[in-house]
Amino acid sequence: MVSIGTYQRVDVTDAAAVLLRELTQQHGPLMFHQSGGCCDGSSPMCYPIGMFVTGPSDVLLGTIDVHLDAPIEVYMSESQFAYWKYTHLTIDVVPGRGAGFSVEGPTGMRFLIRSRMLNDAELEYFGLV
Repeated sequence: MVSIGTYQRVDVTDAAAVLLRELTQQHGPLMFHQSGGCCDGSSPMCYPIGMFVTGPSDVLLGTIDVHLDAPIEVYMSESQFAYWKYTHLTIDVVPGRGAGFSVEGPTGMRFLIRSRMLNDAELEYFGLV
């Protein structure tokens, strides 16, 4: 879990980190884009780097360290970030069918987001007060 200064906006559970290491062995380096809805609801979508192209309207929320050569970047669209900027996100994994476009789909597991509101110190750190 790489922090942005003292605080971070995104984290990962141990179970999700294990699956991400396995998926990296199969697919190479990975990245996440937090889906904004539609077909897969609000699922964190995991892609091999280069399979999903981020643009100027995407926000880098931070990186997660799952004990690989490089941390995994986590993005969200700028318009969705406007609603979620007051939250801390944790990527977790549970049994179930993953999203069709996300690499965990065939594993019988799916990534999901657990969120909580930023505390006062985090709000101040991120300039939200």
